Amino acid sequence: MRNVRSLCIMIAALACIAATQAFAQPYPSKPIRLVVPFPPGGAVDFYARVVQGPLSEALGQQLVIDNRAGASGMIGADIVAKSAPDGYTLLLGNIASLATNVGIYSKMSYDPVKDFTPIMHTVDVNYVLVVHPSVPVHTVAELIAYAKANPGKLSYGSAGSGSLPHLAGELFKSLTGTNMIHVPYKGGGPMVTDLVGGTVQLVIADQANLMPFVKSGKLRALAVASPQRSALYPELPTIAEAGVPGFQAVAWNGLVGPAGLPPDIVKRVHDAFAKVMAMPDVRQRLVAGGLDPVGDTPDAFGRFMRSEITKWSKISKDVGAHVD
Repeated sequence: MRNVRSLCIMIAALACIAATQAFAQPYPSKPIRLVVPFPPGGAVDFYARVVQGPLSEALGQQLVIDNRAGASGMIGADIVAKSAPDGYTLLLGNIASLATNVGIYSKMSYDPVKDFTPIMHTVDVNYVLVVHPSVPVHTVAELIAYAKANPGKLSYGSAGSGSLPHLAGELFKSLTGTNMIHVPYKGGGPMVTDLVGGTVQLVIADQANLMPFVKSGKLRALAVASPQRSALYPELPTIAEAGVPGFQAVAWNGLVGPAGLPPDIVKRVHDAFAKVMAMPDVRQRLVAGGLDPVGDTPDAFGRFMRSEITKWSKISKDVGAHVD
């Protein structure tokens, strides 16, 4: 009996040692899943693909991109919100999944503030207003006049109900007094496909998705949605200066983990992303794709998220953008 008891104590001790050793493994000790809550082809996915290789090297583990599209980014965000806070499941969210959805949807399965740990405001996404060539307009003023003369004839696409392209479209309608139909898609890729095909006639969305088609003549750019002209396309006026005072729509991407993510893991991930985004070739590819690198601190990003939720919730209420 005594020998059996001693054997049990020894087994328990060995198990504790093994568990302690396993727990003490430096992070990361296995591949990291980066959930992109949109399909391939949009600005969020573009950023993820640009940084994936360098980040895998910087972290010493493979960064695996997991596209989980749907519900304006909420399906993928919910997966991360319910994941273990161990640093192996992260969310590359955006303004929709982390801010604007709050003012759009009456019910959400997660709270962007309570259910996530902010890590980094990665990039700002420059937006542009484009139309299909079949629309007989070449300026914002002509678009407004055409829309007023043909109420309900034009339709605009978005990356999903509650996405910034949705809110931007509704804000444009509100400020110009026009009547256009909203057509939501499950991400930026499908939206652009239908725009190029003429299923919808216009969108206000990210440059990375749209400008290649503008350059090839398949779409026509009228203006940028930022408060100032784009350094890449200085010939394009801002929507505000082209006849819609007060209009502005700038999207952003941000990295978060589940709530309760340990500070040392937050620092490790943040520092790796900061290192990669400081690489000249990475910055060049991001800027060429219409993204402006930001890379602030976790605390600053947390404050920014809260301010964006407040700002866009008010705009959603003002323009009547709501989904039950």
